[in-house]
Amino acid sequence: MVRLKVKQVKSGIGGTSGQRNTLRTLGLKRIGDEAVKEDRPEIRGMLATVPHLVSVEEVD
Repeated sequence: MVRLKVKQVKSGIGGTSGQRNTLRTLGLKRIGDEAVKEDRPEIRGMLATVPHLVSVEEVD
């Protein structure tokens, strides 16, 4: 199964509370943090909420 490596590249300070909560749910606490998640619709939906704050790449 394909996995996604998610890296926080910008701060969530100026964002809405929903965007900050999404970052926490993804396991990202500060700039530079990385998390590897399975490629599922739920995760894709979270990433669509904060595309300007994270970078995503596929990992085997």
